[in-house]
Amino acid sequence: MKNLPQKVRSKKLSSRVDLTAMVSVSFLLIIFFMVTIELRKNKAMHLSLPDYDAHTCGWTGGCGENRSYTILLGDDDKLVSYMGLLEVPKIAPKKFGYGKDGIRQELLKQNKNMLNYSAQLGRPGQGMVVIIKPSKKSNFKNLVDILDEMAIADISSYVIVNDFTPQESKLLALK
Repeated sequence: MKNLPQKVRSKKLSSRVDLTAMVSVSFLLIIFFMVTIELRKNKAMHLSLPDYDAHTCGWTGGCGENRSYTILLGDDDKLVSYMGLLEVPKIAPKKFGYGKDGIRQELLKQNKNMLNYSAQLGRPGQGMVVIIKPSKKSNFKNLVDILDEMAIADISSYVIVNDFTPQESKLLALK
């Protein structure tokens, strides 16, 4: 029996699996899902729309004329503002500068007046609605400056519109 060939036993490989790649893939998947969940969340601004009734405006001729305040931004740091409609303004168009001695004082004053007016009508907290109209010749710095003034003056309802009427273009060219 000694002459019989002996069975050669095969070498057993270790049954241990290297999980380094699996851990890396799982971390990548966790990061991927965290980012996609964050991107899926809604990010929206609060939109204030006017109420269309007689109590908002104080008279039945139309809505918004008493609350609307328009700011026209021109070239060379020009800023012209008026309240109401341009054809029949509540406050005539005036030229202002930027900063605390310029448009900020006017915004604070007019917003305070509008808050008092709406409180008398029984609708407290409804300030004025500011319409910002940057012209094609105005620069981005002026738009950022007027948006800063909106935040400082605590104006909650404002909109940026790029539609100029011919009368507003003439007004901006004259002032």
